[in-house]
Amino acid sequence: MDKIIILDFGSQTTQLIGRRIRDLGVYTEIIPGDAPLTDEVLGSKTQAQENAAHVRGIILSGSPESVYTPEGAVPDKRIYTCGLPLLGICYGLQRMTYDQGGLVEPLPAREYGGVGVNITVPPDISNQAVPFLAGFDRSIPLSRIIDQAASSPATAPAPPPSPLILPEGAMFTAWMSHGDTLTRLASGFREYGKSVRGYPAVVIHESKPWFGLQFHPEVTHCERGLEILAAFVFGVCACKAGWTMEYYLEEVRRFLSKRVGANPVLLLISGGVDSTVAGALLLKTLESDQVRLMYIDTGLMRKDETKTVKAALERLGAQRLHIIHGETAFLAALKGLEDPEAKRKAIGDLFITIQEREVARLGLSDAYFLAQGTLYTDLIESGKGVGKKAHLIKSHHNVGTPLVEAKRNAGRIIEPLDRLYKDEVRRLGRLLGVDDEVIRRHPFPGPGLAVRIIGEVTKEKCDILREADAIYIEELKKRGLYDDIWQAFAVLLPIRSVGVAGDVRKYGWVLALRAIVSADGMTADVYPFPMKDLLEIATLITNTVKDIGRVTYDISSKPPATIEWE
Repeated sequence: MDKIIILDFGSQTTQLIGRRIRDLGVYTEIIPGDAPLTDEVLGSKTQAQENAAHVRGIILSGSPESVYTPEGAVPDKRIYTCGLPLLGICYGLQRMTYDQGGLVEPLPAREYGGVGVNITVPPDISNQAVPFLAGFDRSIPLSRIIDQAASSPATAPAPPPSPLILPEGAMFTAWMSHGDTLTRLASGFREYGKSVRGYPAVVIHESKPWFGLQFHPEVTHCERGLEILAAFVFGVCACKAGWTMEYYLEEVRRFLSKRVGANPVLLLISGGVDSTVAGALLLKTLESDQVRLMYIDTGLMRKDETKTVKAALERLGAQRLHIIHGETAFLAALKGLEDPEAKRKAIGDLFITIQEREVARLGLSDAYFLAQGTLYTDLIESGKGVGKKAHLIKSHHNVGTPLVEAKRNAGRIIEPLDRLYKDEVRRLGRLLGVDDEVIRRHPFPGPGLAVRIIGEVTKEKCDILREADAIYIEELKKRGLYDDIWQAFAVLLPIRSVGVAGDVRKYGWVLALRAIVSADGMTADVYPFPMKDLLEIATLITNTVKDIGRVTYDISSKPPATIEWE
């Protein structure tokens, strides 16, 4: 199977590069930007013949650092002698230029957001530039870029799908995010595109398969971004699309059977999509008696959550499901806390305590394996599996707890989804027969309703929010809106507002509704609700949940807001 390696220099959109290319059917692997490029990493022809992942090209990601400072990570020098095609994106382009003797300097004003780029195709265009520039040609659809590569020999770059139609000065809108620029190209490089402010935006080497973009094609706002990536992956690297969930399932099941043997496996399950799919994978691969599933009901869950989780897992064949009811303990730990971080810490600390206590009660031998529904994005965002230059985005209780770290250090941890993105997990779940109702569920935060109740958390507030949220979600499903939305939920505000119930003046809680659309959760836009539906849902909530007197709709995008309120 063909593979593209992505060197991660710390950009928060590195994982998007991987996901976009996987969407095209080609496997990607993200490694630290300064990782040694050994024969094992780069692969070999022998490995390719044995159907192992075979590296066809390397992408150098962006970074929050500058190449001319000590903080800027430097790739293994072998990258420039290995003979593989290279694509530098933002910092990656600057890194290639700087390492080859070019000059990179600070911009007087940062280029950020949508920026026009002019493409220039000279009469003496190099042969290797043509397949790559096909990605910029509006007359060539994505399907033709992929199909042309599929029919070409694997030993050479695919020819362009048709003659390029890129008139002098052809312009498109790119997505920029950089404070440095190329002020002198390295020897052998040539400029093919320039931003409207006059800075190099597309650079290609005249004789080596090295390509550079000053913008981010992986971001959905970039015009023809996916086509540009496809032109590199298929047109330049001659990759074949072989990455499917069927392939992954077969591969991971072989791995699990060999690694686990007859030892017991304990999965810490939340009831969300990720851990449920991980449970289904274990149950469909190992003997059901080997698989122990532990679920902690914190009392901060959605309506009927525990009942739904139990039924879904039992349908998948779970025989050893351990449900711990911890509502009283968690609400006690949250009493009097209003600061969001204090609430998160209290929940996290108690979760660890209960988790370790209950695991000890199971009486498992030291030989047991600990399994988790950790995704590729979890590891990347929490600083695991990437270079030292990556900035920590968030912490995950399923990545770094003492129990998890102890098992990781002992080599007894299994994360069967750690190479997958969220959309891939959903596809795997359907393949494994997980209920569609579970697969389609919107994301739910680890701290649960505690981060959707602004201020102190009490049982009364949890019950109010739980009921309002259930009505909201059920109405979205009835109206055929649920699957158009990435994430929808209700937030209980620490405000009482005056209203009228019959002839009586009444103060009720204020509820905020949130609904966003997103491709990956890293950026998000407000869902453009049909006003009729929004009005009817708000009215239903205030008429049904007596303690809520007013409903608002959150119209903030991400950025600048986050998806959750806390």
